[in-house]
Amino acid sequence: MTQKIGFPLSCSVWRRQFVCLFLLGVTEHAVVCCLLQSVLEGSVNFTHLTCNQSKQHQGSCEREAKLASSFDFWTLSCENTIAMLPVDPVKENYVRKVKNCIFSVAFPTPFKSRVRLVAVSKEVLEGILDLDLSVSETDDFIQLVSGEKIVFGSIPLAHRYGGHQFGIWADQLGDGRAQLIGVYMNRQGEKWELQLKGSGKTPYSRNGDGRAVLRSSVREFLCSEAMHYLGIPTSRAASVVVSDDDAWRDQFYNGNVEKERGAVVLRIAKSWFRIGSLEILTHYGELDLLRTLLDFIIQEHFPSIDVREPDRYVEFLSVVVSETAGLIALWMSVGFAHGVCNTDNFSLLSITIDYGPYGFMEAYNPDFVPNTSDDEKRYKIGNQANIGMFNLHKLLHALNPLLDPRQKQLAAQILGRYPALYYTRFRELFKAKLGFLGEQEGDDDLIAFLLHLMEKTEADFTMTFRQLSEITQSQLLELNIPQHFWALKKVSEHELFPAWVSQYLLRLKSNMNDSDSKRRKRMTSVNPRYVLKNWMAESAVQKAERNDFSEVRLLQQVLQRPFQMHSAAEKAGYSSPTPSWAKDLRVSCSS
Repeated sequence: MTQKIGFPLSCSVWRRQFVCLFLLGVTEHAVVCCLLQSVLEGSVNFTHLTCNQSKQHQGSCEREAKLASSFDFWTLSCENTIAMLPVDPVKENYVRKVKNCIFSVAFPTPFKSRVRLVAVSKEVLEGILDLDLSVSETDDFIQLVSGEKIVFGSIPLAHRYGGHQFGIWADQLGDGRAQLIGVYMNRQGEKWELQLKGSGKTPYSRNGDGRAVLRSSVREFLCSEAMHYLGIPTSRAASVVVSDDDAWRDQFYNGNVEKERGAVVLRIAKSWFRIGSLEILTHYGELDLLRTLLDFIIQEHFPSIDVREPDRYVEFLSVVVSETAGLIALWMSVGFAHGVCNTDNFSLLSITIDYGPYGFMEAYNPDFVPNTSDDEKRYKIGNQANIGMFNLHKLLHALNPLLDPRQKQLAAQILGRYPALYYTRFRELFKAKLGFLGEQEGDDDLIAFLLHLMEKTEADFTMTFRQLSEITQSQLLELNIPQHFWALKKVSEHELFPAWVSQYLLRLKSNMNDSDSKRRKRMTSVNPRYVLKNWMAESAVQKAERNDFSEVRLLQQVLQRPFQMHSAAEKAGYSSPTPSWAKDLRVSCSS
């Protein structure tokens, strides 16, 4: 029987005739043409941008010493991926059942209308992709991040995977509107996979149009960057662009179809493989391919594991179990609900991916569920740890055909440690949020007590912890809660609040070599003042629909420093109670 974990410590073508336009890079023509021939067994019309040919002989040391101000020497590669993992031999881009491969070739479909840059991440461009921010002002950049052009040397790929959705096997899913446009190795020697989301149909599009809309694209861009600055493992977003192309969506699956605008996010991650990447292979008995993919993932992304080791898959499971427990505990520490924790949305690298109907909890409620289509509340915030266990069970099931009896027993024991790993990390995080040092017997009770008061008073999760970080012990002792500590004042309305304060202050006294100023400094470094609440994202989206991207960019700036007070954020009310217009705001299901 699956152990229930709950909310801890809580009291309750290729398109036909497609002409490919490639940005010229330094990858040799012979290499790329050889790859194209072996993979596609066909031909492509290349159109190159002009570039300064004299720069082709520039020394590598000189190029590495500065950021690229153009795409002349900036290249992507799929060589290793294609060499190691099989690609669908069918080159036509139409929806179909695909077998015995990991990827299908699928070129992006350009927009027909004008494309505008909504926002760009300077840190991603300069810190990861080695591109000077000025590149984002060029036509080449817009054409690249919208899918109109592909970097020379790249072969766009759509990944084949399956998954359990809402607990039920959904069979083949795959990248239905995303293309992996290449792998970039930066100056630090890090490999990053670049993926366009919303860039057109693939063999895995099912009944979809292959597009994403502005609303969902802005939300993904902002949240992936916000999560990074909160210290939570996540995919990153380099840019988001919007077109005037129509995309029809039923936002809440209620039959009300409305016209929206097509958009594309350039998102990056060390890997986009997920639990469903393995499940589909086991389901169809493609065990040799399963072993090939696992060895590739271990070789590329799990350096602590020897790929020649007989127990490598057991060790792989152990790492994924531990890191998944830690990831979900981190989600809980900031009140983040993913919304669709299907196995096809759970990364094998234990990073947060696939931002859809997510939400940051406002009023504390273990039953909070941001996805309005989740009628049974399967993915409510208080059930995320249980869902993690369910998904890891499915991962073990996918690995089982490659394990001998001894390894299966070891693997089951590893999975059985997940609840303890999760609870341990959860406690560490919440003790830090309350400013505790060391270990005291009553710590769990104090955490549970506060969460109970917050639940009963419907106090704001983020701001209660933040205001506890800012208030002085003397103010607490006197139960003198200033008006601007509105969330904490809400908690103080409960009749048991004085009892909690008394126990809390007593616990703080046990901190060794501590002071009130040190406590407040420590707590404000782990309790954010700003998170991406739904109403903030919605306000930014509404303006962006009118081609006013100012609030998207303001939010981006604010969320890059979530622990520091920001004057423009205060003026915008980002640390204030939810405005009246947003009280009943719902998170859209479709994207």
